[in-house]
Amino acid sequence: MVGFGYTLMTEQSSPRDLVTHSAAAERAGFDFEVMSDHYFPWLKEQGHSPYAWSVLGAVTQATQRVELMTYVTAPIMRYHPAVVAQKAATIGLLSQDRFTLGVGSGENLNEHVVGAGWPPVNVRHEMLSEALRIIRSLFDGGYVNFAGSHYRVDSAKLWDLPGRRVPIATAVSGDQSIHRFAPLSDAMIAVEPNDAFCREWDSVANRDATRKIGQIPIAWDPDRDAAVRRAWEQFRWFAGGWKVNAELPGPQAFAAATQYARLEDVGSGIPCGPDVEPIVSAVAKFWEAGFTDVALVQVGVDKDPDGFFRFAENELLPALREAAPR
Repeated sequence: MVGFGYTLMTEQSSPRDLVTHSAAAERAGFDFEVMSDHYFPWLKEQGHSPYAWSVLGAVTQATQRVELMTYVTAPIMRYHPAVVAQKAATIGLLSQDRFTLGVGSGENLNEHVVGAGWPPVNVRHEMLSEALRIIRSLFDGGYVNFAGSHYRVDSAKLWDLPGRRVPIATAVSGDQSIHRFAPLSDAMIAVEPNDAFCREWDSVANRDATRKIGQIPIAWDPDRDAAVRRAWEQFRWFAGGWKVNAELPGPQAFAAATQYARLEDVGSGIPCGPDVEPIVSAVAKFWEAGFTDVALVQVGVDKDPDGFFRFAENELLPALREAAPR
């Protein structure tokens, strides 16, 4: 059965609210929860960006059942891969084996803060490949030494490993990243419902029943016009696509890049308003493409979290499960 998740979006909620939302999403019946890992919000209107790993630690104690996942962490600049492995193992233990480490090659928006410049995409892919090898080796247990083109590891060891090896899901955007990362990963992450991605991933991974985890924004609100306005204010950056979004350096740049985006453009690209049917139709594109899991983003959840989670429990999740293939 397709799994339906909720996105704990650090860019749009405070740390305490994220923890509260995590418990509410579990009670509403979501199967898993993913969390973004940012240093900046995409747009200043979003207004937040706490440290994801501290919040995740709290979320492990506020929830009992749902799977947890980073969506995604970039173990290439802000974080050394050996430290990411330690963080992931710790969250695996705190969550009692409910954690999946979602990784990607990052965005300039978040990584530029360490002052090391922003490498071109081919170099970022090289860095992520080395990072994955380091993380996987540390998950194996024992001491790890590594000397690569981008990272060195000197006699590192994880002293606290969970009973279940932490799965790794890697974000991809095309054939190059699929062929590089599928052999090093347990699952695929993508935000575009592209069936070619799923077929190619399965072919390269050469494993059965590999998970493919997608994500889609929605803007539920009893007033559709209010939902469209909120989606425009907070999520118009989404239309830029990965190749643009990975390169822009800050919220001001995203505001400039999207200054001509129209309300109707955003409203046609993101399901907005009180109705279930447009959301189901949009999510269905993912399972039709071969995705096994889809995480929803409620844009501007802080406006009415109780209303959204009631809607999810009573209307949205039942409708999605009824429509999804078994």
